[in-house]
Amino acid sequence: MLIKIAKKYDVKESHVTDEVLYINRRKFVQTSVSVAALTAIPALTLFPRIESAELDFKSIKKSKYSTDEELTPFDDITRYNNFYELGLKKGDPKRNAHHLKVKPWSVKVEGECKKPGEYNLEDFILPSKLEERIYRLRCVEAWSMVIPWVGVELGAVLKHFQPTSKAKYVQFFTLYDPENLPGQRRPVLDWPYREGLRIDEAMHPLCILAVGLYGNELPNQNGAPLRLVVPWKYGFKSIKSIVSIRFTEDQPATSWNLAGPREYGFYSNVNPDVDHPRWSQKKERRIGEVFKRRTLPFNGYADQVAGLYEGMDLARYY
Repeated sequence: MLIKIAKKYDVKESHVTDEVLYINRRKFVQTSVSVAALTAIPALTLFPRIESAELDFKSIKKSKYSTDEELTPFDDITRYNNFYELGLKKGDPKRNAHHLKVKPWSVKVEGECKKPGEYNLEDFILPSKLEERIYRLRCVEAWSMVIPWVGVELGAVLKHFQPTSKAKYVQFFTLYDPENLPGQRRPVLDWPYREGLRIDEAMHPLCILAVGLYGNELPNQNGAPLRLVVPWKYGFKSIKSIVSIRFTEDQPATSWNLAGPREYGFYSNVNPDVDHPRWSQKKERRIGEVFKRRTLPFNGYADQVAGLYEGMDLARYY
């Protein structure tokens, strides 16, 4: 009798690549939108310039918000990634991680706030203390991980810049450096990658800016040196290698919503009752496990965040 042994990663990389190719067939109709959006971003915001001091990873505190689920091994977290700037296949980001230059690094803050400016990484993060938060990460391709992130509460950082009453949303931009980042030489997305949150989402205490994992600095392939983590949303919402944030009055454009508006909504909350047009969201496979498990609403964080969307049609605002 033959016994089939399931491979550790029972998710085919070709599925992800097919998604990009599928969306890319429609890219030509969005060229004018892409050019307009890109030209609206000053070149200064797209590349870090200011020397950054080292962050202190010796006094990391434990967070009360952590899950007690079994951690995904470090090796799995760092070699199975979505980071299209470094390549389309899951293994590409680790292979190409050396192309991402993370020192020096700065973040530009602009828009509807009283303290705009360009800040080196340490000044941007401080005075918040680094803490470890163990969060689930859920991706639309029906796989998930449990990751011990090291970071700071996003809301505490944003309050430092004193957003005005007009600041209804926060937009984030990834580094744009096609000379060094091989993925940005291909028009698979409208570069630079951009993402956005409603201001009350951004201020929720579960939302963090991560600078590390497993007690050490964030590896390049995981979005070094600064990435967003929003545990109740799909993983593509967690923008990597952030160089700019902008407080806005109007809902900002996001990369996947621009690329596939019928498939990727602005909110991107985990809702297992709403299928992606090309696959079901009802179950997920935890990396390292053989069998699938049921996907939980808001990725298991409904008790904490469902109130943010009270009265909203979560099938329409996906």
